Amino acid sequence: MPDELELLRRANPVPGDGPRFGDGPLDHRAERRLERLLSRPPAPRPASRARWPAAVRRLSAVASRVRFRPAPRPRPLWALTATGLVLATVLAALLGGPDTQPAVAAPRPLAVRAHSTAVPLDEMARLAAAAAAGGTPRLRKGTHVQSWSLGMSDGEPPVTLPQERVVRWRADGSRTEVVVATDPRRPGRPVVTDAGGEPRPVEDGHVLSRRTYPPSWSDAPPEAPPPHTAPALRAYLAETVRAGTLDTGELLLAVEELLGHWTLGARETAALVWVLADARGIRPAGQVTDRLGRPGQAYVYEAPGGARRMLILDPRTGTVLGLETTFTRDEPRYGVRAGDVMQYSAWLR
Repeated sequence: MPDELELLRRANPVPGDGPRFGDGPLDHRAERRLERLLSRPPAPRPASRARWPAAVRRLSAVASRVRFRPAPRPRPLWALTATGLVLATVLAALLGGPDTQPAVAAPRPLAVRAHSTAVPLDEMARLAAAAAAGGTPRLRKGTHVQSWSLGMSDGEPPVTLPQERVVRWRADGSRTEVVVATDPRRPGRPVVTDAGGEPRPVEDGHVLSRRTYPPSWSDAPPEAPPPHTAPALRAYLAETVRAGTLDTGELLLAVEELLGHWTLGARETAALVWVLADARGIRPAGQVTDRLGRPGQAYVYEAPGGARRMLILDPRTGTVLGLETTFTRDEPRYGVRAGDVMQYSAWLR
């Protein structure tokens, strides 16, 4: 019986010394194909990615390296699917879908309704005083605020960071603070956050922080209860921001600080609107719909340094609904343009 190894050698369909599969010279057909391959023009280079967000550029660079790297072993199908889902989630969160506004861009500023009635602040103050006659609602310590802020850095596109903060005080003077990544304009969509110092997408409703603070018995503003008369409240706000003269820009900063600690009652709201009515440079602009869908009266202050602040008040009670800050000039260093929203806060009861 012939040797089995010899039988296998004879059955080899591609012998090493075969004329068509060895390292010998090419035949005419092979030479023509090689000539066509060498004379083919190079493939066009991909379009520039300079306008792509940095996160997408990094993902693309990683993908280009991984694509040609031989894997040591086959990856299971579920792992490939998970990788694709993560990449799709990142791109959807950063670039937005076909029916959404891209999240990497600054949100559009609120638009004042054309030909709407602009109510002067002193008239709004009288409306707020009339609404306060009933004594409700009452002052409450704590706050509930939705905010949209613009994350900026040199050489990177700006990223809008929406979140919700709820602060509640207890009877013993301690308080809890919960911060959640959420955007009510896009319920259920991924939310971009800068937790950890790097913008990244998280699920809608993701808890960014949950803290409990020990009792605080400070009697200084803004921890102390705000007064409900205009002169006393103005002095309170000046002490809040450590300002002696309290110009209009400082006044609006103090209002933000106040509403970060307290939910004003009807009497405190009326006093605040009187303080705003006495401030210089705040002009009535007309009716708007805020980012939570509530109707409001807009009042605009052109702040020095390239910023415009819009205060939104409830048209019936004068309650502060929101405060928006927009750029009034381009800032190429940070990739923003005049009209982009720098920061927006919407307060809820």
